[in-house]
Amino acid sequence: MKVGDKAPDLLGKDENGKEIRLSDYKGKKVVLYFYPKDSTPGCTAEACSLRDNYSELQKSGYIVIGVSIDSEQSHQKFIAKNNLPFTLIADTDKKLVEEFGVWGEKTLAGRKYMGTFRTTFLINEEGVIEKIFTPKEIKTKEHATQILAL
Repeated sequence: MKVGDKAPDLLGKDENGKEIRLSDYKGKKVVLYFYPKDSTPGCTAEACSLRDNYSELQKSGYIVIGVSIDSEQSHQKFIAKNNLPFTLIADTDKKLVEEFGVWGEKTLAGRKYMGTFRTTFLINEEGVIEKIFTPKEIKTKEHATQILAL
């Protein structure tokens, strides 16, 4: 997916097994953020930045939806532990991460493995991608501020 592309309508199932569609948020802008794993330091910092600035994001017309390949149960714990006010999609079949092109080979301490690249897509009211924050651009502790600065 790239800027100017129409995002897919079906996003997947949330932490409660409810199907989430982009069309459910017609007329709203969507922050669709992909992150590697629940309850890891960077992912928690990013989620908390979005949580702490959630009312400002809403005032700017945004809905926030997080996506990782973790299970619904893992998402429920992550939401409860960090008091997250937004939906998390459990992309356990990796359909969405692959569709958005954020799944691939990563390296940590010389070890190669497959994982999710931390990436955020800003989607406009018509479902078109307007901005992409790449892994190198995202500052986890300040991510909401980065979005609001646009």
